[in-house]
This record gives sequence, structure tokens and C-alpha cells, in this order.
Amino acid sequence: MGKLVNQLSDRVVKNAKEPGQYADGAGLYMLVSKSGTKSWGFRYRFKTKAHDIGLGSYPIVTLAEARQKVAECRKLLHNDIDPLEARNAARVEAERAAPVVEQPQQAVTFAYCARECFKVLEPEFKNAKHAAQWIATLKTYAFPVFGTVPVDTVTTEMVKRVLDPIWATKTETATRVRERIEKVLDWAKVSGYRDGENPARWRGHLSFTMSKPSKIKKVKHQPALPYKRLGAFLAALRARTGFASLALEFAVRTASRSGEVRGATWGEIDLDNGTWTIPGERMKGGEDHRVPLVGRALEIVTELSKNKVGDHVFPADEDKPLSDMTLLAVIKRMNGVAKLKPGEEAPAPIWFDAKTGSAVVPHGFRSTFRDWAGETTNFPREVCEMALAHKQGDKTEQAYWRGDVYDKRIELMRAWDQYCNTIVDNVVQLRGAA
Repeated sequence: MGKLVNQLSDRVVKNAKEPGQYADGAGLYMLVSKSGTKSWGFRYRFKTKAHDIGLGSYPIVTLAEARQKVAECRKLLHNDIDPLEARNAARVEAERAAPVVEQPQQAVTFAYCARECFKVLEPEFKNAKHAAQWIATLKTYAFPVFGTVPVDTVTTEMVKRVLDPIWATKTETATRVRERIEKVLDWAKVSGYRDGENPARWRGHLSFTMSKPSKIKKVKHQPALPYKRLGAFLAALRARTGFASLALEFAVRTASRSGEVRGATWGEIDLDNGTWTIPGERMKGGEDHRVPLVGRALEIVTELSKNKVGDHVFPADEDKPLSDMTLLAVIKRMNGVAKLKPGEEAPAPIWFDAKTGSAVVPHGFRSTFRDWAGETTNFPREVCEMALAHKQGDKTEQAYWRGDVYDKRIELMRAWDQYCNTIVDNVVQLRGAA
């Protein structure tokens, strides 16, 4: 039987008041918020990854118009085009095609400078999504306050009117907005549109009137497994089969990020020298990173190399990389969580963070590694941090830190591999009992 479509009607949409999602079929749904506002969304899969894309709010966008937008999205998918990427690319193109001058030259606005600065920076962005986010944050927060104001009249007070409402509640976003305003104003000065000091600069200026971001930003730690339970976890993991289980074990053994592992290709693997070289474009820090492959990690890729399925080390169907949720799904299954029925409560996890009681996630094993290295070994801090591809110190220190202490990291990863093979604690710990 085919999927049900057109399950909603204009009457149902108009009268819906209970918060939640109302499915229309074919991926289209209406979201009713707790405040009663209604909006449209389209859920789809592209290259094994799930996405949600907003289609506008109701009643500005009617049911019929939402269905038409879904049809357009599905046409893009049929042509192997991601609708979200297409939208971001269209936004970037719109900014590129924006009028050169919005107002008479004698009153060049901040918005004009922002768009011109964006055109200069555009080649630096990794993808259309990041480019669209850069200009979108300025449109959302800065333009309503001083977008139409002559750029040479933007003041510290105006900048603070943008930042103050979000500085404590959306600290990371606010920090990025400040940096982007500062960059635009610097561009305007170099271009001859304003003089004097930059009112958005942090050091020696806003730092005296606003709390330091690192002091107010809420740090959200990923749930991590206590290192004493790691051996038991890996023993249970090895009892499972499939690329996803192997990828998760490989990520743990190499202390790597999930995305780095899922995107690994055979061209990055040197089996003879036991080295995995991740290119900078796939690294969070933007620089190449060498990972020593020892023990079980080398064994995993060696066995997989005998029956390669395309370019990816851990492929999904048709040689596509595993999706971002695949490794997490392995842990969920190990915790006894399958597809729950509506209203059914998830069981208490077996593998969880002892401090929070939350089920562990793939990224948390990097913390497990760091806790083990810091608490049970004598390896220098910089060696442990480099194993996690963390940059060392401030920019001055980084300028002198040119090596990657690879030989020392080989010994660290050998010790880690040996520890991973050791079952220290196989007792299921009660949540809340650290």
C-alpha cells in the first residue's frame, strides 16, 4: 500500500490548536507551537541523512501552497539535488546579485557594506550553508537596528542594542554577530566609508562593558562513559556486526570524531605505515591530521581492505558514507532502545554517563579517552590534546608549535589500545551512583 497523502484539510489546519505535528503525507507536516502559532515543514532523506526544511508560517502559506512547495522539493530530490542546499545556494546567489548601491553614495548604509563585505568573504566559506548563515545572522539581528543607518554613524550604543538582548541567552550566536559586525565595519573603514575606532571590537572596548563569553556560555558536555567501563562496552560492541558497529569501535580506538570516521576514504589510509591522514577540509580545525593506527584499529581497516566496497572505509548503500545518526543508533540498540511505540517509555540505559545518568553518545568517547589519559597515564598534556586534534594554546603558542608529536602519539595510542582490551569493570552501575 502506498503512503497516505493529503491527510489534512483547510478546516483541520484552521482549527488545530493542540501543540504538536500534524502530518499531511509525502513528508509535509504542520507544526503547532505551545503559543498556538502554526508553520509548515518538509521532512525528507538525502543520501541517507534526514533533513527538515521550513516552508513558511500559516496562514501566510496556505495548505495548497505548502503542498506545492513540497512538490518542488521532491522534484529537486528526483534530480539528486538537496532542497536545503539549493535554498542556501539561492540565498547566496541573491546576495551576490544585490544592487551595488542601495542609497545615494553620500549615505552608504551598514547593510550595503555588509553585502559588499560578504562578497569578498564568500570564497572563504566551506559551503553554501555557512555562507548563508553569515549574512542571515546580520539580517536577523543587526539590520533591524542599524541596517539602514549610514555606516559612518554606527556607534557602540547601537552595537550594544543588538548584542545585549542575546548576549546571555544566545552567547555563541551573539559572539558571532559581534565578530561579523566588527568585520563589516573594518571593511567599511578600509573602503573609505568610515573613520575612527571600530565600535564592535572586543579587546579594550566592549570587554569593559560586557561579560566575557566564556564565563556566561553554558558548556554542554557530551555524555561520556566512565573509562573503567570501556573494556566491557567494547566487548559488547564487538559482539555486534555491520559497518556501523565497526565504525563506532574504530572511532573509540582512534579517539576521533564521528564525522571524521564516517567520511574516511581508502585514499586516507596507509596500511603499510599504520597511518590515517585526515585532510584539513574534513577537520574541525581546518588542518591535516595524522592518526596512528595500532592494534585493533589497524586490524579493523586491514580486514575491511580485503573486501572494499567503493571508496569509503565504512560505506552505507551504494558506497555512500554512513549517516550521522548511524553510530548513535548502535549505542541505542545496545541500551535496549529500538523503535518505541507511542507512549512507551524508553528503558534505563546500560551504558551511560555516571555524572548525569544520560545515555552515552559517540562524541563522548573522546572525553572518555581524555579522562583516561589524564588520570591514569604520564603522557604530556600536549600529546593527549594533539591526539584529539585540539589546537595548542593561543595563536602565539600555535605559531611555534609546528610538529604533531606523532611518534609520542603512537605510544599513547598503543597504551590506549591495550586499555581498551582490558575489562576493568563489567558491573552495570546504577544511575546516580558515580
